[in-house]
Amino acid sequence: MPNSPTDHFEAASTLAVVVSSHEPLLFLSQDLKVLAASASFCRTFGIEPSTVSHKRLSDLGKGEWAMPKLASLLKATASGNARIESYEIDLIRLDQEPRQLVVNACKLDDGDEQRTRLLLAITDVTEGRAEARLKDALIRDRAMLLQEVQHRVANSLQIIASVLMQSARRVQTEEARGHLHNAHHRVMSIASLQRQLSASHDGDVELRAYLIQLCQSLGASMISDPSRLSIEVNVDESVVGADVSVSLGLIVTELVINALKHGFPDEREGMIHVQYGSGENNWKLSVIDDGIGMPAGDNAPKAGLGSGIVEALARNLNGAIQVSDAGPGTNVTISHRNTSGAAPNFLGADSNATIS
Repeated sequence: MPNSPTDHFEAASTLAVVVSSHEPLLFLSQDLKVLAASASFCRTFGIEPSTVSHKRLSDLGKGEWAMPKLASLLKATASGNARIESYEIDLIRLDQEPRQLVVNACKLDDGDEQRTRLLLAITDVTEGRAEARLKDALIRDRAMLLQEVQHRVANSLQIIASVLMQSARRVQTEEARGHLHNAHHRVMSIASLQRQLSASHDGDVELRAYLIQLCQSLGASMISDPSRLSIEVNVDESVVGADVSVSLGLIVTELVINALKHGFPDEREGMIHVQYGSGENNWKLSVIDDGIGMPAGDNAPKAGLGSGIVEALARNLNGAIQVSDAGPGTNVTISHRNTSGAAPNFLGADSNATIS
């Protein structure tokens, strides 16, 4: 019992706070007798409030609170040797579904060394955990569906590419055949990206692996003599989002196709270098060939569909295009320098791969 009117007032105040709490709370003595229980506790766990006071914790309800592990932790907390923080435990009741609980407990110090009090807070997280599991399952299902869609899109693009090649063989004019070949190469580059995306589980793309695969596809479809022409890929360990990889991949496709078509006439030998490097706030993509170079003056080619595609994609990435003489050949570089870089990356050592 309280030793003075003040002690009695403080004890009554403590009991009132506990009982009126909106959270499930238990106010316990050192020997785990219930001194007070919040109305929320009784309501949440289906216990008659009039049956709670001065019962041992293990006797509450129909004995479902007789949890040896919890009792042991509470006694350790009362002795000052432990503190229960976010301890998870299952509440098992007859003829009812188990409830998942998170409990927290602390020792209350009111200045009386002869008296130890514990405050136990219980949170029922059953519904929350069920919703989290459902959400995780939905995310997994969505990821699997997206992967399947990407796989089917890649297959469909390959079928379209095959139809384009068949059409190219049947047309009579070289101009029409050239347009169909160009469409075939562009479709194959997108199909290559789709294959890479279908292997990505988190929506990010390892740029080096993607560009190597892309250039292998371009080389296989456009280089008839690998001993004469080859493509070298030199890319760091950057990882970019899927949308960025699409733009970079299409830029590389257009620039490589242009170099293969115009840079090496009359069975000229050479190499095309595809390079990508990134820093904290910048990145640079270059396609460099050692071919005949860009014709100047009246012989300069008119801007075509490929040039328009590259310019539009570069603008979308906030990149600047620079075309220069590679001596011999042509160097086309798209660079980005801004604190809000469009191509996020993880930096690592450069790696080389040559595609013939």
